[in-house]
Formats: sequence, structure tokens, C-alpha cells
Amino acid sequence: MNPGGPLSAERQSKLKSYLIAEALQVLSSEANKVKDPQEVIRVALTKAYASTKLQLPEAERAQIFDEIVAGLMGFGPLQPLLDDPDVTEVMVNGPSAVYAERNGRIQKTDIAFINSEQVIRVIENIIKPLGRSISHDYPAVDARLPDGSRVNAIIPPVAIDGPSITIRKFPKERLGIPDLIRFGSLSEKMAEFLQACVKARLNIVISGGTGSGKTTLLNILSSFIPSHERIVTIEDAAELQLQQKHVVRLETRPADAGKDNEMNVRALVRNALRMRPDRIVVGEVRGAEALDMLQAMNTGHDGSLTTVHANSPRDAISRLETLVLMAGLDLPARMVRQQIASAVDLFVQQSRLSDGSRKITYLTEVAGMEGDMVTMTDIFKFEQTGTSPDGKVLGKLKATGLRPVFMARLQAAGFDLGARVFTE
Repeated sequence: MNPGGPLSAERQSKLKSYLIAEALQVLSSEANKVKDPQEVIRVALTKAYASTKLQLPEAERAQIFDEIVAGLMGFGPLQPLLDDPDVTEVMVNGPSAVYAERNGRIQKTDIAFINSEQVIRVIENIIKPLGRSISHDYPAVDARLPDGSRVNAIIPPVAIDGPSITIRKFPKERLGIPDLIRFGSLSEKMAEFLQACVKARLNIVISGGTGSGKTTLLNILSSFIPSHERIVTIEDAAELQLQQKHVVRLETRPADAGKDNEMNVRALVRNALRMRPDRIVVGEVRGAEALDMLQAMNTGHDGSLTTVHANSPRDAISRLETLVLMAGLDLPARMVRQQIASAVDLFVQQSRLSDGSRKITYLTEVAGMEGDMVTMTDIFKFEQTGTSPDGKVLGKLKATGLRPVFMARLQAAGFDLGARVFTE
């Protein structure tokens, strides 16, 4: 090394790696976990630097220290991705595997952590201000950042290849129906139809896969709810941005260590029924709360909105059926399907296509029951016609020509859509 002058880029990189490793080791000590982490880092860096016997120019040494402190505090190496407006999701699959989603495409980045300890340090920096913790006994955590972004973190021994972080970034700009029309996610006729359905207080379930845009669409559809109505929203991590004034936002919370004080979605749905809501909006049903949601829809809480993981409207029926059975009641399949058929008016299928684009691929009415089966009618659908040379999915959003049986409810609410909406 060059003890009297600045270091080469390669030697500076090696020095940083050594200093970071030493600082992380000190930070992980139980004795230092209650102290100011920035002060602990600087003291550790000073000791580690002294052991190298280097005599760098003071400006270079100070810059190296500042960069390391910034990297170990906050989001560290992930900060550039979080600052990039084109990045919608950040995925860490271990210290050397950091991926980002841009424009619907997931790509590996050149960002890397020094080791697993640095990843865990970033996780702790993220969740500690939120009152959450992660440990060997509780190796997974869900949290919401102050800007609304969703964070999931999981560490060994559950995460075999190293600690993992998934951050679903919160959009800076709130999208609306005109944006979805411009993106080609739905047509103007579909938008007019959906607006009428929400205002006419139909019960709507948005179904789709992970990352298909269900929450974004739920947020947009909720904007059609009249401003004078009382809305109660229920989410695992609050993401909805309702503009109405009369909104009560509820968010789940895990149980404290050794206590039975968890507030899950099911408990919040039951509580919401006592809050005199005009509308109940559940971010996602993924458990036994599906039964409570269906019962609410069937007992006067019209106009409720929610999402569910499913790859088609028909799959969404099966998914809801499975979730209802998780409530532990020994209900016959036919009875469960009758509950679904009488509660849900419309399924909105949101899909992420092979080119990364997101579209509403089906607007499907629940028409009733025939025997033991729920009958469904596609009112609008996306027909794929091919793929362009650059991989873009080609197709058309079109009406099927069929009118929903709930047309009378739309007309009673003042929406006379007519043949022009339902025919091509």
C-alpha cells in the first residue's frame, strides 16, 4: 500500500471491504445494539483504520468513512434503486443477487452487498423505526415504509441462500382511469362500465396474480365511490390512497412476543361491521376473512371492493371457496358457492402479460347458480392476436355483446349505458 498518499481504486475498494466487515462485526455485538449506531460505526472504523497503519490524506479518509456510514445506515446500496422513478420493485435474493423491476421487466442489477450481515443491517434499519423486529425466532417481517412502500424481509434459517428483501415501491403519482386507458390497460367502454358498477354499489372482486396491479386498480376504482359515503379500508400494509374525506383506515398488526394480541384481517373485517360503513374495502382476502367479507356483502354492505389472488375469474371462485373453508366451518361446497354467487356481482381480472404490460383481461359477471356450479358471463375480455417482433403482446379489448343481468340496478342508479357500450 501507499502509506503517504491516495490509494488506487482497487486498494481503496479492499480497504472499504475490510472496514465495513469490521464495523458490521462491532454493530452485531449485543453490547452495541442499544447505542447510537452511527457513533458505533465511526468508532469501529477509526479503530479498524488505525490497525491498517495507513496514512491517507485526511480528505480521502473522511470521504471513505462518510461513504461507509451512509452505506450502513438507511437503505445502503439499495438507495439508488429506491431513488430511481422507473424502478417499481426491488428484490434482494442474498448479498450478491439484487434485482429490480423496470417497465414490467425484472433484471439483475450490478448492486451487491459486502456480506449477509450488511443485508441484515439494512433490514434492521428499515424496520426498527416502524416498531418491528426480526430475529432467529421471528425470521420474517412485513412492514410499510412512511412513503407507503411495502417491505417484506426474511432471514436465515428460513432463507437458505441468505437474507432476502422485497420492496414494492409506492407510486409517487396517483394513477387514474385516463392513465390506464392511455396505457392500454382497459378501453373507454370498460372504464364507463366499471364507473357505473362502482357508483351503483355492486360488489366487485379484483382477481389477478402477484404484481399484476390489483392494488393499483382497487385504488382507482375506489375513487368512483361518492364523497359523502363512509368508507372503511382494511389492509395488511396500508397502500390505498382514497381521496374521499370520510375514510377510516385500518391496518393489521402482528402479535407481540408471547402475547395473543394479533389484529388480523378477519378481526378487522368483523370490527368494521360495527363501524356503520357505507363501503368496506379490503386490500386483499387471503384467509378465513373471505367468509366474513362474503357475509358482509350479503347483509346490506353493497358496494364492497376487494382483491384475491387468482389467474382467472373461474379460478377466483375456487380460490374464494378454499378461503371460506379456512374459517373452520364444515360447510357443503354448494352452500359456499351460493354464498359467493349471491354476494359477488362482478369479477375484474387483472393480468400481467408476457411483455410486462398489465391489462384487465376479463370483466365477468356472476350470473347465479346452475345446479352446483356458479354461472359466469364475460362482458368484456382481452383477445390476444399475437406477439410483435420485439416481444410486445398484440390484441384487442372488446365487448362480448352480452349484457349483464344486473343492468336494472345500473339503470336504477341512473346509468343507461345502452347497446353502444356492450357491442363492437
